[in-house]
Amino acid sequence: MKIALGSDHAGWRLKETIKGHLTAKGLTTVDFGPAKAESCDYAEYALKVARSVAAGEFDRGILICGTGLGMSMAANRIKGVRAALCYNEYLARMSRAHNNANVLCLGERVIGDGLALSILDVWLEAEYEGGRHQRRVDIFDQAS
Repeated sequence: MKIALGSDHAGWRLKETIKGHLTAKGLTTVDFGPAKAESCDYAEYALKVARSVAAGEFDRGILICGTGLGMSMAANRIKGVRAALCYNEYLARMSRAHNNANVLCLGERVIGDGLALSILDVWLEAEYEGGRHQRRVDIFDQAS
């Protein structure tokens, strides 16, 4: 699995932790930035990651900012992206099982590293159920 990563300054530290976690699991990652924790605009990195996922260059994307809200709003502007802001494992599982989320958004300032990695692992392992859910996913994938 190939995963695109991005953050802003408020999510940079967690992004680095996640990058190490994914590498240890043998997954391929590409970090779209930023390279350091200096003030920057989250939307720039959200759109880079979202566009690369929508184009099929990556299987999934992970975006981190202070709350995850800005990243999820920006990423969901890109057609074909289903970005899910998850604060617990249940949301992560359902975002994949029912919504086929292809971008995970996290908030470094609202969850700790342990919970973030647990959410990430559940999200990576959960399978999309398809079936009745596909009709609903098709509806919002065709919007805009």
